[in-house]
Amino acid sequence: MKYRFCPLCATPLKPEFRGGRERPVCHRCGYVRYENPVAGVAGIVLVPGDHAIRWHEPLIGGGAGLAPPGRTPLILLARRTIPPEGWCIPCGYVEADEEIRSALIREMEEETGLIIAPREVYAVQSNFHNPDQPTVGTWFLCSVTGGRAQAGDDVDRLALYPVTDPPPLAFPTDKVVLERLGSIPPEEL
Repeated sequence: MKYRFCPLCATPLKPEFRGGRERPVCHRCGYVRYENPVAGVAGIVLVPGDHAIRWHEPLIGGGAGLAPPGRTPLILLARRTIPPEGWCIPCGYVEADEEIRSALIREMEEETGLIIAPREVYAVQSNFHNPDQPTVGTWFLCSVTGGRAQAGDDVDRLALYPVTDPPPLAFPTDKVVLERLGSIPPEEL
């Protein structure tokens, strides 16, 4: 049991069966410690597989996000500088006072320098790669509306990869999202 004392009254917590599982419970004030996941967001930026990219004017206009028939689209990935290291779909946490789309806009600008417009939700996954901090991630398809591609915050490099041939990924859930993207005909993305 990770939590030993009640955060409300400082009474020692004792394990008790509640809600179908054992949880830390305070027998003085009734507090129950639930292990709830943190919310995360990730931005999927796709470009056609044959699209010429100029990083000084990145991914804006020209049908960005639409791949020509038969061409595998490219996806923007970021290389992390903090554990777990590897490449990922640009992502981050939602602050407690933040609307989820606002968090995505903020995180994308912090990590990539790009200003995006969130479109539809593409995937929602539970993440268990860090047992001390489980998360629920929401991946949005995004349109780039401005900015300049530049790695920042906790990433040191940005690159475009075919959705079917990514580099080593930091998160198993990104692999699931990329496999799903790779199984969809390019003209439907």
